[in-house]
Amino acid sequence: MTRTLRRTVLCVAGALAVSQSVGAYATAPPSSFPAAGVPLHALVVRSAPDASALVVRRMRRFRDDLQLQIVLALSERRGNDGARWYRLSLPGRTNGQRGWVAGDALDVQPVQNRIVVHRASRLLEVRRIADGAVLLRARVAVGRRGAETPLGRDFYVRSAFVPSDPFFGTYALETSAASRLTEWPDHGIVGIHGTDRPDLLGQAVSHGCIRVSNAVADRLEKLAPLGTPIDIVR
Repeated sequence: MTRTLRRTVLCVAGALAVSQSVGAYATAPPSSFPAAGVPLHALVVRSAPDASALVVRRMRRFRDDLQLQIVLALSERRGNDGARWYRLSLPGRTNGQRGWVAGDALDVQPVQNRIVVHRASRLLEVRRIADGAVLLRARVAVGRRGAETPLGRDFYVRSAFVPSDPFFGTYALETSAASRLTEWPDHGIVGIHGTDRPDLLGQAVSHGCIRVSNAVADRLEKLAPLGTPIDIVR
């Protein structure tokens, strides 16, 4: 099976799992935020929680690679008409974009953990959101000069796959962040992935991705499911 096909199969399965897990929330709002899930149909993203507000983006329910979209809702607000709206973290360029979608367009539930990457100290942590407990701490490699790993809060895990190329290690997460290098594969999407060069961990050597040991990558499969928020800080 090719890497692309394996990636698609794994990510569709993961998205379906997310969709099934949030099924109980279809008629009730999440109890806390951030909350992750999937669209129920194509999304019209607006600049404010108002049906007449400027459209800032349109998102199809399925991506070009046939995966379901994964969304991350950061907060909730009632519009002037009393309807529920969710404020989303929007993936891709330009990093840090936000927008509002109607609450009945999403199926979401609160997430359990958060990834925090400390770029300068080259450390990755997985923290439990409920109490801040550190579940994992590991050394990473980050983007080299001119291709620095982008800073930002509330990026999130959009998909995951098992690579066939050992360069990416044993497991890889695709994040919603975009690197500075538009010519890099997948238009500069920042990944968190394993590596076949563990001797480079702790250095700034990548094209913007975050490299971890294969043992850490394997742990992220369980600790960071689709929709897990990611902060990349100084």
